[in-house]
Amino acid sequence: MKVFAIGDTHLSSVVAKPMDIFGPGWDNHFERIKEDWNKKVSKDDLVLIPGDISWGMYLEEAEPDLKLLGALKGKKIITRGNHDYWWKSITAVRGALPKDMFALQNDAIRFDGVAICGTRGWTVPEEDGKFENAEDEKIFKRELIRLELGLQNMDKLALPTDKRVVMIHYPPFNAKMLPSPFTRLCEKYKVDFVVYGHLHGKHCRIKHEIEQNGIKYFLTSCDQVNCELVHICDV
Repeated sequence: MKVFAIGDTHLSSVVAKPMDIFGPGWDNHFERIKEDWNKKVSKDDLVLIPGDISWGMYLEEAEPDLKLLGALKGKKIITRGNHDYWWKSITAVRGALPKDMFALQNDAIRFDGVAICGTRGWTVPEEDGKFENAEDEKIFKRELIRLELGLQNMDKLALPTDKRVVMIHYPPFNAKMLPSPFTRLCEKYKVDFVVYGHLHGKHCRIKHEIEQNGIKYFLTSCDQVNCELVHICDV
């Protein structure tokens, strides 16, 4: 079984939000994702989608986008991004998902050889512990709690030989890629891989793949990876 990831699909079947206004990197982006997906993914593989899935404001507006992804091969695991306004009740979200699509929130899931958890995350301060405002600090701390809940659940599910993967929408470090409370939590729970997105644009200078303290981090934003799935690992 192979594990792939691609973030920030930003689909808009219902909501009029064409992504090509943001540059040629977004031209026909879903068709390009689909073409690459069909080349790489088998029915037994996993594809991780760490947020910003649909521009729908409400779940019924997002459902056609979820169905587009659900029709593709493999098992799809999703977490929430900052633009997934349609993601309200996790029970409602799970009730709307197509077959072989799974949503994570404060919990974890396991397949043969791999355990996965995830959360949205939040902007990591450029200086450790120095937030721009109280609201940012509040959200940041709440997301840390949510990540640890997921990691604790993953700890219960995972076998000693399993690969451990965290999905987080925001980068788990700042622009200098310095350690943060998010990365420290991942190290505490012996995570192997972290996939994230959120970053866009041709001037994005962050490395697409790095390794820190035994963890491999993958930037998987759609436009940053040329609308191609990123291979994370084999299990």
